[in-house]
Amino acid sequence: VQLQASGGGSVQAGGSLRLSCAVSGRTFSRHFVGWFRQVPGKERDFVAAIWWGGGNPFYADSVKGRFTIARDNDKNTVYLQMNSLKPEDTAVYYCAYRSSSTWSTRRFEYKNWGQGTQVTVSS
Repeated sequence: VQLQASGGGSVQAGGSLRLSCAVSGRTFSRHFVGWFRQVPGKERDFVAAIWWGGGNPFYADSVKGRFTIARDNDKNTVYLQMNSLKPEDTAVYYCAYRSSSTWSTRRFEYKNWGQGTQVTVSS
């Protein structure tokens, strides 16, 4: 399974960005795609995840109400719409794949990762 993240950039506080994660290769029918983020010197933190069939996604408390994760199965792409961005959202954002039928927010339970895309929010 390969993942390709894109859509990062620089924006002012209060602005919006949409990240994309293209998923290719042999995927299992039951899987999750998640977004994580990392700043230098800190651990990679969970942001959001979505089940292969859609349904209710799961969010970190820090992004609830501002970020929305969605998927387009026809395009094998997962999106992260980020609104009302704050300087503390600045990070490298990674998408990741988990072959399982159970939810997880722990990064080591996601086995396949994209290359990351930088998001910078200025005040």
